[in-house]
Formats: sequence, C-alpha cells, structure tokens
Amino acid sequence: MAFTFQINDEVKFKHDERLLNKAKLYKPTIHQETITPKSIVELVENSRQLEGWGVKDTQDITDLPDIKLKRDQKIVLDFGDHEVGKFSIDINSAGSPMDAPLFIKLKFAEMPAELKHKSEDYDGWLSKSWIQEEYIHLDVLPTHLELSRRYSFRYIEITVIDTSPKWQAVFSNPQVQSETSASTKDLSIPAINDHELDNIYQVGLKTLQDCMQDVFEDGPKRDRRLWIGDLRLQALANYATFKDIGLIKRCLYLFGAMTAEDGRIPANVFTQPNNIPDDTFLFDYSLFFISILDDFQRFQADEELLRDLYPIAKKQMDVALDKVQDNGELILDDSYPVFIDWSNDFDKNTAGQAVLIYTLRQFIHLADMMKDNVGGYSQKLNKLISYSQSELFDEKKGFFVSGPQREVNIPSQVWMVLAHVMDDRLNKQIMQRTVDELFPVTGIATPYMYHHVTQALFEAGMKDEAIKLMKGYWGQMISLGADTYWEAFEPAKPDYSPYGSPILNSYCHAWSCTPVYLIQKYLI
Repeated sequence: MAFTFQINDEVKFKHDERLLNKAKLYKPTIHQETITPKSIVELVENSRQLEGWGVKDTQDITDLPDIKLKRDQKIVLDFGDHEVGKFSIDINSAGSPMDAPLFIKLKFAEMPAELKHKSEDYDGWLSKSWIQEEYIHLDVLPTHLELSRRYSFRYIEITVIDTSPKWQAVFSNPQVQSETSASTKDLSIPAINDHELDNIYQVGLKTLQDCMQDVFEDGPKRDRRLWIGDLRLQALANYATFKDIGLIKRCLYLFGAMTAEDGRIPANVFTQPNNIPDDTFLFDYSLFFISILDDFQRFQADEELLRDLYPIAKKQMDVALDKVQDNGELILDDSYPVFIDWSNDFDKNTAGQAVLIYTLRQFIHLADMMKDNVGGYSQKLNKLISYSQSELFDEKKGFFVSGPQREVNIPSQVWMVLAHVMDDRLNKQIMQRTVDELFPVTGIATPYMYHHVTQALFEAGMKDEAIKLMKGYWGQMISLGADTYWEAFEPAKPDYSPYGSPILNSYCHAWSCTPVYLIQKYLI
C-alpha cells in the first residue's frame, strides 16, 4: 500500500464565502437519460477478460417478464455500456398469494469479474461500504422499486434470496436514469485514422463524461469527490473535448475557498452535505492548483478568475519554496508528502523537485499576467534547475538519480523531462535511455503516472514510442473488457488492487481519461 490515511483533525480551515458563492454560480445542470438493459447474460470463464471472467448472452431482454425466480436463483442484466445513475425496476409475484416478504440482493458491477468476488471475503483497508450491493425486503407486491443511491455499473445481478415455496418473483421494466453534467451538444469528435487509437479515444471520452457530475469526480463508484490531482488531468481532457469551463471554474473556486489556515490547499474536497475540505495534504497536489489555474488561462484568459485565485496560487508556491534549501535542493518530510503515484516502490525526491520546477514556471507566467514582481521566484527557479542539473543528473549513467541511494527510476526522468530541466537534445536522450534500459514499466500501477510517462515521450519527440505505450496500456484495458478506464492497472498483474481486493477498485476513474488530451495535443 502506497497511500495512507492522513488524520489532521487539528488543522483549521478557512471558508471564504465570497469564493464559495462564486463556486455556486457554476453549479452544473445534471443531464439525465433513460437507459434500459440490452440483454440477460451469465458469468462465464474467459481467459481474455479481466481476472478470467466475462459474460455471454443467455436470453433476450424482452424475455425478462416471463422469467420466474425463486429462492437462490439469479439473473444478470447487461446495460451494454458503463452507466452512472439511479436504478429502478418493477417487481411482481407469480403463483399463490404472497405469504412472505420478498428478500432480494442487487449487486452492481462495472466489470464482470466484480460479480465473482464475494463481499464477505473482503478484508482490505478501505471501507467495505463502498461495495455496490443492496439487500432489500419487500412486504407487498407488485411494486415499483427505485433506489435512491447513485451507482456506477454496466451489470446488475439480481438474486432472490427467498420468496416462499408458494410463489416466485417476476421482474420487468429495469432502467437507469443516467447522470452526467457533460453536454454532448457541441462535442466534436476528431477523425482518427488509426482504429486502435480511435477506440482508445472513445473509451477515454466516456470515462471523462461519466466522471463529470456536480464536480469533476475522481470516480463515480469511489471516492465520488473532487481530488485536485485528478482535476488537473480532467481539465486538460475537458479542454480537448467538452470544453465545460464553468465546471473547471467551480472546482477551482471550491479549492481556493477552503484552504487551511497556513494557506495550503487540501488534496480533496467534499460537496455533500455541504462544502467540506478533507484533512489530507499532498505537496504536489497543492502545487497543481497553480497548474490548473495556468492551464485555464492559456485555454481562455479570465481576468476575474485570475484576480480571485492568484493570491491562493501564490501561497501554494511560497509554502513549497520554504522547503527549498539555499543550494536549490527540495527537502520534504512526512507531514507534507509528495504523491507522484500510488506506488512506494521508488524514491520520489527527484520527481518532487521536478514537479516544483514545473509548477514554478507556470506560476511565473501567472505572476507576469498579474504584473507581480517575479524576480525572487526566477532566482529560486534558477537555483532549483541548477541543483537538479549538477547534483541530481548523473552524467555517467545518463539519468537523474533520486534519494540517498541515488536511485534511478522512471518517474524521476519523466518529471524532469516534463519540467524541461535539460535542453531538447538531452531530454530526448534521457527518454530514449529510459525506454532502452528501464522499460517495460514496472512498479507503477496507475494511469495517472502512465499519462506522465506517455506525455514525456511526446515532449521528447518520441511519438512512435508514446503511441506504442498508449496502445500497450490503455489499449490493453480495452482488450480486457474495459468500457471506461480504470483507477489502477498493472499490465503484468491485471488483478492488482491497492486496497487488498479488486472488488473496491474503481473501473471508471478520472485520472485515466487523458488519451483524449494526448491524442488531440500531439497527434491531431
């Protein structure tokens, strides 16, 4: 496990009502559509699918009202694609009068393999309350059952736990009211001549769409909240597709309005039952507030937004620069960890230094727009770069090294290339050597980090290698049955979970949607 719960209940937060009111102005309209299942299926072994499980059609969905289920019988409905929304179904009885309640279990799954896992076997470190299932007693039939909770799924397994020996349960009119704030009205889909890349793009688009809700959620199954690392990548993907700038402004204002008293921005915020900042802080995530604001200004300049949020962005940079030594070395501690990726199998010091350089460049651009004095920041940038070039780059190895053991790892090379610490010629050499000596990628299990690896290849002018990595990573998820991209995926170990069991993995996750951005930026 690479990420642990932070409990910082001593931290006090500000609530800037002016900024919160501005966030409220950009609260989106949720678009709904009625979706019905496409078929009745059963779970089958399939070695080509995730964890060796797929489905096959068994009956036409029009046969559903004729199926009578008694104790321990079940059916699985396939909606044909990933959906996010609220489920409803009509239920009746057949046979003798109803002399006992109907007891049923509804289990929602994004992937077929989830249906094979038993919730009672789960012993992971995240709450099992995230498991998508409902146990329901119904005393009187017929009834129209509407679940109040929103679910993220493609498949629904309906199990009759019991009726009585005298009668059976009959189900009809299943449907989901899908929910998203993404509007496809003015969506323009680029012509992509490569069929595999086109599929990768389409699945990325669906992933982004299903994560666009009241805010840019990190995952509609779990955690269903606004994380700033996810937001940065979602915003880039959104500029390339739906172009919903209002939703980005809402999210920026929410983060800007609820900083800790020392100025730091929390890693995530909740919007239900009201606006609540989480007491989790990550060094790179706080800095990415600057990135999101700068990316926004480059896409569409907004003086009011910049004026409102620039002081908060400046505070993030000032807090970060306090951790830089006179020689330009960034020193972090456990009180403000750097994330980079789920994995703790690599040293993150050099990658953290590169993220600071990357965001400091963006901050200086914002400061120039605000006509603020950037002299001191430019000096700090030069020191950070100089230290990275002289102390962190090992000329004999041809790699950046990290930590006391002078470890060579992929994230260090990737983030230093993205930060353009070296010139274009050296950047290409570094990434070519990374491909030659450090690939295939190991110890990294998130599309979040794979995005940065892929972008670094593009930035270094290695288009063919970047396309190969995209096809080998996001394309492999599609080959394993993905309708939307996953929170965690390790090609050598497809059933990998950071939580102790794949049953809690999110199979539609915001930080994995970025092929739409990468394809638009580098290939269209």
